Amino acid sequence: MLSTPGIGSGLDINGIVSQLMAIERRPLTVLDAKEARQQTQLTAFGTLKGALSSFQSSLSTLTSPANFSAISASLADTSLASVSANASAITGSYDVEIQTLAQSQKLKSDNFASSSTSIGSGTLTIQFGTYNGGTFTLNPQKAAQSIAISPVDSSLAGIRDAINQSDAGISASIVNDGSGDRLVIASKDTGISNALKITVSDDDGNNIDNTGLSQLAYDASTGGTANLSETVAASNATMVIDGIPISKASNKITDAIEGVTFNLLKAEIGTTTTLNITRNTTSIEKSISSFVDAFNDLNQTITDLSKYNAETKQASILTGDFTVRSLQNQLRNALSEPLKTAGGGLSILSEVGISFQDDGSLKFDSSKLTDIVNDTSKDISSLFASVGKTSDSLVSFVSATPDTTNGNYLLDITQIATQGTATGSTPAVLTINSGVNDTLDFTIDGVSTSITVAAGNYDAESLAAEIQSKINGNSAFSSNDISVAVTQTGGVLTITSDQYGSSSLVEITGGNGELNLFGTAVETAGLDVAGTINGINATGSGQILTGTGDTSGLTLQIAGGSTGPRGAIDFAHGFAARLDQVINDMLEGDLIDNRIEGINSKIEDINSQRETISRRLEGVEARIRAQFSALDSMIASMTQTSNFLQQQLSRLPTIDNG
Repeated sequence: MLSTPGIGSGLDINGIVSQLMAIERRPLTVLDAKEARQQTQLTAFGTLKGALSSFQSSLSTLTSPANFSAISASLADTSLASVSANASAITGSYDVEIQTLAQSQKLKSDNFASSSTSIGSGTLTIQFGTYNGGTFTLNPQKAAQSIAISPVDSSLAGIRDAINQSDAGISASIVNDGSGDRLVIASKDTGISNALKITVSDDDGNNIDNTGLSQLAYDASTGGTANLSETVAASNATMVIDGIPISKASNKITDAIEGVTFNLLKAEIGTTTTLNITRNTTSIEKSISSFVDAFNDLNQTITDLSKYNAETKQASILTGDFTVRSLQNQLRNALSEPLKTAGGGLSILSEVGISFQDDGSLKFDSSKLTDIVNDTSKDISSLFASVGKTSDSLVSFVSATPDTTNGNYLLDITQIATQGTATGSTPAVLTINSGVNDTLDFTIDGVSTSITVAAGNYDAESLAAEIQSKINGNSAFSSNDISVAVTQTGGVLTITSDQYGSSSLVEITGGNGELNLFGTAVETAGLDVAGTINGINATGSGQILTGTGDTSGLTLQIAGGSTGPRGAIDFAHGFAARLDQVINDMLEGDLIDNRIEGINSKIEDINSQRETISRRLEGVEARIRAQFSALDSMIASMTQTSNFLQQQLSRLPTIDNG
């Protein structure tokens, strides 16, 4: 057998086989074209899902009602203060006069030779409160702080550094006045309720003489020891708003006008400036304009993927695709169908200047939006966001989920949320002795720790303030956002957790001061709010009530009031919330995914067909090569016979005819 095809016959067998096999492989070329189209469609649906996801992200600024309550605040004289406003502020104008700025108290020591002069060691106890009429009233919102001064840190500079590293609510510096160095101690917080009382536990054994660490003692109350002297008195910021005097501890004032924050910069008695609170139409217009642009980007993507060019008679990759047509119809319906409104006075997008154009894109007329924003009878948030409007001022809409059904729902409260309390059984002993009746052990809202009450003689109010400051200043509680209010009635102390609900509990678990201060305390756990929404039991947690059934996901806050009927809640999903749900269904549902799965299935089928054809072509090529190899051998044999006969004939004698 010949080893090289064609060598015997001279035929180009490889070339012939290649051409024949090219014809046989035509079905593979058809499959390649089919797969390329399927891959292009797969890419197109990936692009479509990405465009839908981007549009969904753009809806986030429209799904929150707060984003449509944008309010601007401006002060005519910006040198006096900076101002800002949130959604709860009411539009209007106010006359404002800033009379004084808040100051923090500053104290100075006597002169010392240098910053390295040894002062003394021991412990400084810092308390914050108000001096009035020779008495010091503790600020119950601020806990006492202790600063240990070791012998190593007993120099003037060492004490300064120990104070600054303590995070005790005060700062220290050294000032040289030309005759020596003085230690200056300042409260970090302004206001008359943040004046300082500094008591000393001096290692020299005398806590009030003017030697050792007691040189830093300061108590300006009657009979107190004041070895430091005051350089700046603690004072409140004072201002007059529309003729009403205002006094606040800080130069940042957040509760003088609801929703408005002042940052006072300068005081000018007798100078009145104007504060204007107005609706901020610019931010609302920007949000809606961005929504329109985002939808038009999505519409353009869909158009590019599915359009048909009549002039060139060229179709796009998804022209006529049912899935794309279905998506377009769902989006258009979601934008066109009027809302079941929650009471905002708006139900269609054209009312705020949004309308469809012939190419399926949206057009935005900002002038219509401006008219609506300035119309106090209209609530634009209800047109876009999921909004619940309540008829009871102590009931507020918190949130809803896409599953919450539009509707008007009646609210009935059977139990008001309460806070955990512990109330003493007898009036508290008002004299606290160190190591005798000065410690209390607590478990509050599930967190346990102990406090130590400062020794001294108290009245009932100051003792309540001392205990409150120690509890709220304890790191175990503060790090868990736990705080309490301590009050007294007839000398009987009551501790109330700031949390509501069944997890709110104040327990006095021990300490040497338990019996003296509380006797056998009555401890009452908090209760969760309970009630029904539209006659169906809702779930309560603290002051939060969450609906079930049709109102599943509807979350309300019940901030007190009475049990019984509490009015109604009008709830409806706006266009942004509706679109968000529609797109969520598109991205997580079956419509697109089934189409993608179908395409992948076709690609897998094409690959299976390709493998089958490839295996068949291997047999076809082997058969053709075998046939041509046989032909080649046959022709080679015939050629050899022919050559032999020619040689024999050439040897025959020539016949001479002459």
